[in-house]
Amino acid sequence: MNTGTTETITDWVGKKQSAEDTVAAWPVAALAAVLDRRDPEPGPGDAVPPGWHWLYFLETTPASELGTDGHPKRGGFLPPVTLPRRMWAGGRLEFWRALRVGETIRRDSEIVSVEPKTGRRGSLVFVTVRHTVFASGEVAVQEEHDIVYREASRPGDAPPIGKPAPQAAAWRRELTADAVMLFRFSALIFNANRIHYDLDYCRNREQYPGLIVHGPLQALLLLDLCRRQESRGVRSLEYRALHPVFHFERFTANGNPSPDKTSAELWTANAAGSYAMTATARFA
Repeated sequence: MNTGTTETITDWVGKKQSAEDTVAAWPVAALAAVLDRRDPEPGPGDAVPPGWHWLYFLETTPASELGTDGHPKRGGFLPPVTLPRRMWAGGRLEFWRALRVGETIRRDSEIVSVEPKTGRRGSLVFVTVRHTVFASGEVAVQEEHDIVYREASRPGDAPPIGKPAPQAAAWRRELTADAVMLFRFSALIFNANRIHYDLDYCRNREQYPGLIVHGPLQALLLLDLCRRQESRGVRSLEYRALHPVFHFERFTANGNPSPDKTSAELWTANAAGSYAMTATARFA
């Protein structure tokens, strides 16, 4: 399948954009509810947990400019890749200082790489976006976000075989991301991708057996696992999405701290016991 000419999509490297926002309290309270936390009501000046900057700088694409999958049509800030599936592949995050409720924040974004590749299931394009979030003139978060575009599944394609995850973990939380949880999270981050809430679309167009648990939701669940188990804040997180988790299945968020307690290996595992996401957290 054509991915768009190499000259066209690689011309997007170096493209930049900036956005401003205010750290509102309500999204913080709402995400705490999605994660089933009982945190105190956030107020002015309260610190926002690591990773929760994803609640801000949300795209407000007009309805007429959305594609059939719910994503914005290609060719704005992101390159006009013609492959139909866009997926959150992973990323790297460094947390330099907490965002605080009431602050004005700015995010500078730049496309740093566009790499067409060929995999076992056809054409792929990997796009990496670098974000820098500033608060009160200081760097608060540095992030590299990896996006992968890929071909659609064909009827009869065998699902990818997952890699078995460890059966034991020092930290473990049993989870079910039901349709309500996925809907609430999609609404909270204004994500209209239909794979997270439209079951007929998932089954009939994307050939998935169920709704897909968001990549960033899995990463936030791993960060939340650290908060529940470790008093020190997370200084950095590197994570990679490996396999889907579907809304009807039980899954787990897991962690093993390093012997010196300075870091932890984290992962989510699906109902079959395969890795869904792997991550490494380093503590402050």
